[in-house]
Amino acid sequence: MRVQLLLTALFCFTLYVNSCRADSTQEPLIIGIDADLSAVAVEGGVAITRGVELAVEEINANGGILGRKLKVIAKDHRGNPARGIYNIEQFAKMPNLLAVVGGVHTPVVLAEIDIIHNENILMLVPWAAGTPIIDNERSPNNVFRVSVRDAEAAPLLINFARSKGLSNVALVLERTGWGRSNLESLTKAAREKDVNISATHWINWQQKSFSEDIAAIKDAKADGVILVTNVPEGAVVLNALAEQGLSSLPVIAHWGIASGQLASKLANPISHHNISVLQTFHFHHQKNDKAKQLLEAYYDKYGLIDAAAIEGVTGLAHAYDLVHLIAVAADKAGSTQINELRSALESLENIQGAVKYYEEPFTKERHDALWSKDYFMTKFNDKGNLVTTDDK
Repeated sequence: MRVQLLLTALFCFTLYVNSCRADSTQEPLIIGIDADLSAVAVEGGVAITRGVELAVEEINANGGILGRKLKVIAKDHRGNPARGIYNIEQFAKMPNLLAVVGGVHTPVVLAEIDIIHNENILMLVPWAAGTPIIDNERSPNNVFRVSVRDAEAAPLLINFARSKGLSNVALVLERTGWGRSNLESLTKAAREKDVNISATHWINWQQKSFSEDIAAIKDAKADGVILVTNVPEGAVVLNALAEQGLSSLPVIAHWGIASGQLASKLANPISHHNISVLQTFHFHHQKNDKAKQLLEAYYDKYGLIDAAAIEGVTGLAHAYDLVHLIAVAADKAGSTQINELRSALESLENIQGAVKYYEEPFTKERHDALWSKDYFMTKFNDKGNLVTTDDK
């Protein structure tokens, strides 16, 4: 009798353990979002969030990843590196975490590199251009990016300046790791293309005046400005140019000022300025079926809007593609374990995304999916929306 009771108890315990394991494997996989949702680039953070949400809805509608649904958990780093590290610490405690989608600010992502690797978390970056984010000297490297890379952006910005007949440009850079990354790459590109940099001017986050620097740019007879800032600081620079009668001075901008609502922060109509902006995605530029699918999904979930008026559209498309890429990687690996996922991401081939057709999005040595050939320049229309140079 005692043996029979023992066998019955063992049988029940085995059923319980197997039941717990089954329940665990059916729990949703978590896609974490670590983005600026309230500070200087909130529009970019919202765009990233929406890109993730739309991709997750499509994946879940098709059965999820390896039979498990995805769940999105978003955390706001507020543009603060310490807050970003705290967010990653919280994500690391989640047993069903698949990956963290993080970005907008290079300084935040750079601060998170150590903990990302110490906790062996996959970081997917849809918006942060600092070259060291990927060139982080970690092996294996847990960071994968569909975004601009500063080392690739600089030659495009300098070549565009030359195409406009500019040979003596001033640099205006935000005083962060992103600004410093661009100083190095822009200086190198300008030297190679025989473009003179008359001076480098720095602007701090939340700085309210830039008049003295603009006066120095004017005295140096710069025939253009290369601008590397987010929207708030970009507006300060552009308003200072207008105050000194330099609204028509060509401004060639990195993508930071494209996150949204620049026009509303300018003292003069945006049409009074001569601004060109680097981009990687625009619904009028990418016309593939996946981009059309993304736009329709956006309309269905967030309402009809002029496609050119979708703020931070690059973050939307990059995040959307990244989530689809990791889903394909999980299916290929047959696993959601980090090491297997990393290897699968490094060996993906021939995937149509909204941004482009990825022949090999990543390799073991290359974790950037976009390069200078994938970038193009845009301009602002009278409504303050970015349009391609072919748009009217």
